[in-house]
Amino acid sequence: MAQPILGTSIKRREDPELLRGEAKFTADITLPNMLHMAILHSTEAHALIKSIDTSVAEKMPGVVRVITGADTSAIFPLPVIMNPGGAEAKFPPHPYGIPAGQTILAINKVRYVGDFVAVVVAQTRQQAYDALKGIKVEYEPLPVVTDAEEALQPNAPQLYDNIPGNLNQYASYGDKEATEKAIASAEVIIKQKIRIPRVIANSSETRATIADYNPETGDYTLWTNTQIPHGNRFLLSQLVLGIPFNKLRVIVPHMGGSYGSKGYLYQDTAITLFLAKELGRPVKWVDTRQGLARTTVHSHDHIEYATLAGNRDGKITALYCTNYANLGAFSGTNGPGAPTSLTGRSISGAYAIEHPFYEVYCVFTNTTQTGPIRGAGRTEAHCVIERLVDLFADEIGLDPAEVRRQNMVPPDKFPYKNGLGWTYDSGNYQVALDKALEMVDYKNIPQLKEQAKARGKYLGVGIGSFVAISGVGPSPIMATDIGLNGSTWGSVHLRVHPTGDVSLITGSQPHGQGHVTTFSQVAAQELGIDIERIEVIHSDTRGAIYAQGSYGSRSFSVEGATIYKAAQKINEKARKMAAHIFKVPEDEIIVEDGKFYPKNQPDQVKTIQDIALALWYAWDLPPGMEPGLEVITFFDPPDFSYPFGTHIAVVEVDQETGEVEVVRYVAVNDFGNVGNPMIVDGQTHGNIYLGISQALFEEAVYDESGKILTDDLTSYAIAKPSDLPHFELARTVTPTPHNPLGAKGAGDVSNPPVAPAIVNAVCDALSPLGVKHLNMPLTPEKVWRAMNGV
Repeated sequence: MAQPILGTSIKRREDPELLRGEAKFTADITLPNMLHMAILHSTEAHALIKSIDTSVAEKMPGVVRVITGADTSAIFPLPVIMNPGGAEAKFPPHPYGIPAGQTILAINKVRYVGDFVAVVVAQTRQQAYDALKGIKVEYEPLPVVTDAEEALQPNAPQLYDNIPGNLNQYASYGDKEATEKAIASAEVIIKQKIRIPRVIANSSETRATIADYNPETGDYTLWTNTQIPHGNRFLLSQLVLGIPFNKLRVIVPHMGGSYGSKGYLYQDTAITLFLAKELGRPVKWVDTRQGLARTTVHSHDHIEYATLAGNRDGKITALYCTNYANLGAFSGTNGPGAPTSLTGRSISGAYAIEHPFYEVYCVFTNTTQTGPIRGAGRTEAHCVIERLVDLFADEIGLDPAEVRRQNMVPPDKFPYKNGLGWTYDSGNYQVALDKALEMVDYKNIPQLKEQAKARGKYLGVGIGSFVAISGVGPSPIMATDIGLNGSTWGSVHLRVHPTGDVSLITGSQPHGQGHVTTFSQVAAQELGIDIERIEVIHSDTRGAIYAQGSYGSRSFSVEGATIYKAAQKINEKARKMAAHIFKVPEDEIIVEDGKFYPKNQPDQVKTIQDIALALWYAWDLPPGMEPGLEVITFFDPPDFSYPFGTHIAVVEVDQETGEVEVVRYVAVNDFGNVGNPMIVDGQTHGNIYLGISQALFEEAVYDESGKILTDDLTSYAIAKPSDLPHFELARTVTPTPHNPLGAKGAGDVSNPPVAPAIVNAVCDALSPLGVKHLNMPLTPEKVWRAMNGV
């Protein structure tokens, strides 16, 4: 048998054109006779629009058109399609019966700084942005609220007349009464308020869109950097613009990162399509960095009141969490999915807690809407449970590693129902914990603390253990809450040409994960074809098969598994043809590395290319067999998968300045079987970087008037390479039974333990000073104040 290619670290096939600077991003595309668009954002967080005067802007050089909300009555509001089952969504009605969210441009009222107020179209981008200064808007300011908990107060400013109390929805998971009883009878009760700050997904490329309209055919073409091209096509055509589905084509060029922020339908796509038809010319829009900070979805912004209860022997018996989740001014196309199910069903982490309960109030405020970022929902859950475990261990005087080991789900209890709606598939959480402890030389930490103290540093170690749902579908919330297990299907069109070359057509949208490489590895392994003979077609709804997109660590475990199943179907048909050629029963045909031969006759070989040629030219086909060698395959896993692991951070805190340095970072993850270890390690590096950056630096800040103070990279801090240690990675392998590859997903699932590991480490370092808890970000000022009691 040939050397396996799946599971090996081959170089990414995507990289050469990126490294040579030949890759085309949306901003690089220029169409003949193209116009440029700029968007005027509200400067007020909450106000009535008294008037908009566009007369000066309309006369400025190069300006072709200026529009306001009054000009977009033919465009429906963006629909909200993901709401937890059993929770009443409170939105204005949509003409198609789906709850409606944000209008394309503000009408009569603005609700956050950044709200879309007007649009300028000009001959050049600079002319369009210059003309924004010529638009005069008269606002009547209204009271502002930016804090989710305050927004629920009886006297709080109201964002919507038909949504009293600013409450979008309430959801809960677990048995509240049983949890309250368990807490009341516990020997030890830990209570902690934990704020998880709002962060901005500062992708290297801002959002960008180009629209074109062909009046002769009625066809629209949209170039946009979205994670969900098929979803954008469906929603725009059917629910926003009301045009025929087959008249809209969506193309996604190369994309400069996303972190989940581009997994939405945004207003700019509808606006550019509308204007392209109105003006008869292509219209292009590229956002600014400040525009990204103001209007691309933010993430997190939770206020968690958490209680952990247990016994003095270290056993955790109950967990109760009340979350106030800030949705911003709108709930977005995806609705409040992250703070409801994704957080609520993950709140118990890797631990077998008999009585968990979670409730969440999803609240509107005068801020930018929030949504998923890497590790969506699961990160917030682990920030809570991992802090509480450390606080519990400190209270009872036990080592936090031992408390974790004692409470982790035992390996003989899988599949394990966590009492919140998830059923963990497989795992050995203690092995990953022990491996991480060994790698970091945990037993030697006390000695290292003494050495650091002599150098003017406080050293601390922090553990972050995790289990995270992956392979999620378009609505894990809906799927789980209404009793379904999966709803996360994948799709692929796999074709073996007469030459033996392969076209792999996928609707899964890459945005940096290495789809072309890893998907090719699956097909190459199963079909026995050289990887260079496989083309991967994606990112264009005209040619790519309909699919859900790419998010939630589902690309390899769901779409990759679909490719595997498609390759099996290809081999099954080729085996039937080979049996016909060799005049032997089908079960006597051996399939090996793309070769087909009769049992015990390895010298009588037909390659897959030989068989594909015979099938495409229909040479002597067996009765009932159709020509060709291609399949369209769908795969819907029976349930999600649950990767897990333990991360350990070692930090040093400067005794004089409070500056935190991460000196070591160890991560042991179990993603099940992996397709390309190098790519998976790269994804893990990105997750660790993001978690460290959020723990130490990142926070979107609003002032009392609702103005965002951190709307560019001079005011919003992110980690630099010099802030990062060498990442020490290892893996255990526990395959999932839920897909034929045994893959559990890796894209975003190793982010959840990072921030709590850092916070735990800093709190451990400061424990001699009596510091019990600090909220992120752990800036030098905040740490210094805690050290000095000010």
